[in-house]
Amino acid sequence: MKNYKNILLLPSSTIKEALETIDKGAIKIALVVDENNKLLGTLSDGDIRRGILKGLSLEDSIESIVFKTPTVCTNKDSKDYILELALAKKIQQIPIIDECGVVVGIEIVDELLQPTIKSNKVVLMVGGLGTRLRPLTDNIPKPMLKVGNKPILETIILNFKKYGFVNFVLCVSYKAEIIEEYFGDGSSFGVNIEYVHENKRMGTAGALSLISKEKLQEPFFVMNGDLLTNINFENMMNYHIEHTSVSTMGVREYDFQVPYGVVNVEGNNILSIEEKPVHNFFVSGGVYILSPLVLNSIPKDKYYDMPTLFEKLIEDKQKSISFPIHEYWLDIGRIDEFEKANREFGDVFNA
Repeated sequence: MKNYKNILLLPSSTIKEALETIDKGAIKIALVVDENNKLLGTLSDGDIRRGILKGLSLEDSIESIVFKTPTVCTNKDSKDYILELALAKKIQQIPIIDECGVVVGIEIVDELLQPTIKSNKVVLMVGGLGTRLRPLTDNIPKPMLKVGNKPILETIILNFKKYGFVNFVLCVSYKAEIIEEYFGDGSSFGVNIEYVHENKRMGTAGALSLISKEKLQEPFFVMNGDLLTNINFENMMNYHIEHTSVSTMGVREYDFQVPYGVVNVEGNNILSIEEKPVHNFFVSGGVYILSPLVLNSIPKDKYYDMPTLFEKLIEDKQKSISFPIHEYWLDIGRIDEFEKANREFGDVFNA
């Protein structure tokens, strides 16, 4: 809270002054400090009411009714820690102090629960034909198929919005008018949406060459429009930035069990037999973060897929990292996956 100084009181302040301060501050609390702004305690409307019931008048000082052992955090504590502590203590405000105990702010739970709006773009690839989902996609683009009574694409957009990402570029092609009519400029969903039209197959990376570089001036997401996942997108962006990466790929662990006993041989000698071994791989999760520098590696007006782009970046020794996806993730490419998504949607996204 930037205006925390408006809710500071001295112990000598009167109850009347305290009521006015709490009322103007509009967060139901005042902070009581000494002449050096060192925190002495807090004062709430409830504290004042209890004092008045004990016989105090509006002209009496607040010194005797200050709550002297409030829960506090320091300016070095993370917002996640502060929020966790506040929820555990069932309190709505936590004073923030420095190492000397001086008040430097106050955090409000309702504000912590609101995502910080980010300017980073989210590019969604929603132009595919959805051939493997026919006949469901004969008259509607795959991202507009309903899972949980809403289009897949709507769930994707709202999940990004939950983490403060509200600026979208939709790369459209097949039956684009259905998507554009439903979402418009995004204002009815509380986001901003722009459209880029693919007149031919461009690939996940190639479509990026159709977007003006001026619109991608900071790290941006690229995601396939047929994925359902509850990844914490804010954590993924922070991960990309902290590792000073040029490109980050969300990866999913994939287990493959060989349905037979595997015989390991050397020449004609049997060394060992593994009964139905399980092999572990990481596969692309269809969610990426790219830094603007990457755009220089993408050819203009040419089909270019994302694996090819990553191979190029790796070859050029551009830092490319993986972000393990442990959360719910489902690629809706076939009828059975579409049915699975509808079975699981309520438990995953409405929990």
